[in-house]
Amino acid sequence: MPALAVARAFATEEPDGELLLVGRTGGPEERLVPEAGFRLETVAIQGLNRDSLLKNLRLPALVPSAMRDGLRIVDRFKPDVVLGVGGYAMAPAVWAARRRGIPYVLAVFEPGGMANRFFRRGAAAACVSFADDRERFPTARTVLTGYPVRPGFTAHEPRVPPTRLLVVGGSQGARRINETVWSALDGLLERFEEVIHLTGEQGRVRSAEFARDRYRPLAFASEMPALMTEADLVICRAGVGTLAEVAATGLPAIVIPGTFGGAHQERNAARMVRVGAAIRLADDDLASDSLLEAIDSLDSDRLRQMATASAALGRPGAARDVITVLREVAA
Repeated sequence: MPALAVARAFATEEPDGELLLVGRTGGPEERLVPEAGFRLETVAIQGLNRDSLLKNLRLPALVPSAMRDGLRIVDRFKPDVVLGVGGYAMAPAVWAARRRGIPYVLAVFEPGGMANRFFRRGAAAACVSFADDRERFPTARTVLTGYPVRPGFTAHEPRVPPTRLLVVGGSQGARRINETVWSALDGLLERFEEVIHLTGEQGRVRSAEFARDRYRPLAFASEMPALMTEADLVICRAGVGTLAEVAATGLPAIVIPGTFGGAHQERNAARMVRVGAAIRLADDDLASDSLLEAIDSLDSDRLRQMATASAALGRPGAARDVITVLREVAA
């Protein structure tokens, strides 16, 4: 959760400062933010669903109420600066900041996102994740900070040939990756000493059917930095957050871009492939044979080159860089 990464950096950099996180009612932030020790207010809001248009029927009723809640929260807290992180959940507080003349900064992970495009005009600054996003998302001040990741991600030199494989299915789109890993599990265990498989909640029960020595399925992992530090190769979707963690750790990757949400993962994957940090396996081509072939295509020299390229992309100090921008905007 990038907002939490920034919150932790703020608490370290500005120990006497006040911080309030605003999130979505019913979202995972209702659990994660209090667990991390930060204050949270929530707003009932949902985003535009491009994949299921019928789910948008509630928007006309939700949006006006959410904007009023945003004004109420901002008027009560009286911030010096507001940071909009991610997508639609930021809209009420950022809209309220703009309405009240409070400077706001956008943390931009998807420049084409509707909320980012709506609030770009008027932003005091934007913090972008990739170098080419500086041109794609012009504001009064667009700064390359990288994607904020939680503490603990540090670059290391993966073993070559790789002995430990990490598969990050995640939540969205995990089912197809899970099924492929299970069908290829015998071959994977022939190639690796250990396979660590993040299945998501949907794979918790099924993964028990494949329990065996050297296969470690996990429905959820709060210790992701440690898992990536232990790994030598990662197979994952191409969400910007996952790829930021991969790069911060300096891991070579086989990326399988998801086809949901406007195919933005294809753009993320293309960046990793272009610099030589990853190879791409299309979701439509994903099968046990194609996965094993992709792994076998990576010889020792290629893996070392990929790890070097991945580490060069990593920006583990991104959260601190975002705080620097916020401090300068609020000054």
